[in-house]
Amino acid sequence: MTARAAPVEARPSPDHLDLKNPSADSAFADSNQPIEVIRKRADFLAANRGKRFVTPHFVLLAHRRRPDHPVEANSLRYGITVTKKIGNAVARNRMKRRFRALLAQSLPDHGIAGVDHIMIGRKTRNESDFATMRADLEKGLKFLAKKLGQAG
Repeated sequence: MTARAAPVEARPSPDHLDLKNPSADSAFADSNQPIEVIRKRADFLAANRGKRFVTPHFVLLAHRRRPDHPVEANSLRYGITVTKKIGNAVARNRMKRRFRALLAQSLPDHGIAGVDHIMIGRKTRNESDFATMRADLEKGLKFLAKKLGQAG
């Protein structure tokens, strides 16, 4: 008689981190502001005219939307840009996953309502630990809130 191995658990789907649907992720469950993903090139270009905060691992841009913008006025929006300068597809995708996780943890508490937040990846020699990147992101969000004339 042969012993049968227990079935191997499949790798969990990244669907648990659905930033488009705040109720899908526990990090956004207590946030009362809707969080949306920026997808239009024009919105990325507009954000480039906004304020910026530079760290060794990313550049954080913040741009206040016009009052006549079709998106809800108090919503939080984010976008992620990682160019081919960063590395191959595996490296770029890893960076985007880390950025999404950082934003999922930090935007509900430190994000600025009515502002588009863009994270641009920077090439570094070694990958920083998550806690350092999160501290940098929260520091950047607070700095940009002051720059945009909003307390918090």
